[in-house]
Amino acid sequence: MRAPRFWYTADGGWPTRLLAPAAALYAQATARRLCRPGWHAPVPVLCCGNLTAGGAGKTTLVLDLAARLIARGRRVHILTRGYGRRRADLLRVDPTRHTAADVGDEALLLASLAPTHVSADRAAGARAALATGADCLLMDDGFQNPGLFQDMKLLVIDGASGFGNGHVIPAGPLREPVATGAARADAALLIGDDRTGAVTQLPTHLPILRANLAMQDAASLLAGRPAIAFAGIGRPEKFFDGLRAQGIAPAACMPFADHHPYTPRDLRRLHALATTHNAVLLTTPKDATRLPETMRAQVLTIGVGLTWADPTAPERLLDRWLAGRPESRTP
Repeated sequence: MRAPRFWYTADGGWPTRLLAPAAALYAQATARRLCRPGWHAPVPVLCCGNLTAGGAGKTTLVLDLAARLIARGRRVHILTRGYGRRRADLLRVDPTRHTAADVGDEALLLASLAPTHVSADRAAGARAALATGADCLLMDDGFQNPGLFQDMKLLVIDGASGFGNGHVIPAGPLREPVATGAARADAALLIGDDRTGAVTQLPTHLPILRANLAMQDAASLLAGRPAIAFAGIGRPEKFFDGLRAQGIAPAACMPFADHHPYTPRDLRRLHALATTHNAVLLTTPKDATRLPETMRAQVLTIGVGLTWADPTAPERLLDRWLAGRPESRTP
């Protein structure tokens, strides 16, 4: 589903007030779930999570940290739920065999870099990773999942949308109250400028890291040709704004809901727009995993990474995390 507009208005208006009782029940259920103890893996576990529904940049962060761990010689494995997949069983992702419908779009991206296991049961995923040689684990999401003990919890915040109207689902986008979630975090990563004052809502003692999204040079790929941009991510405007920042003015921007499964009708519409404008279709790598193979070959994917305000910050973060579990160091 696409996030309701009132989630990101100042006070949410009457829909937020109407849904307040349901939000209170949701928050209570989350709090009860988080009281359960998690399984302690014999290797360090780092969770990259957030407090809101929808994308905040967690997968981009996990890819960044995984690449750094691989460069250190670590045998990092990634755990993710595999949101939107049609199979419920525990799977190790095989990009040559699995589709986004099997394992989820984010899992396919992650598996292109490091071994990735999909399971709603994070402890089961961790055990599978350990059985295949993992010496450290990165969780893409799972901040509100207590099944696996997390040695470090990193809270990811989208600077543009922050915490929305500040209310819990369904009255707002929060999975739990900000104060409750932030109290469990070991550090926070703010991606982009803090346009909503999100940082002011965090504990003063919480370390705040900062980074910006760095989009691949789309202008050189287009070589002056017009473009039609489409995206089904947490906030499609991030992708469109990134293109405009490069001086690209798409002939049309087509937003879809996060994890949207592209239908034949969607594909015909996109193809017709590209034909009408004699344009190139542009999308994100995450969206590309949900396209049929034949369509994927006709679309340019524009990747994105992180540029850290302090280039030493992620390495120091990893040092701190790994130092907490000295028995797990690589021999």
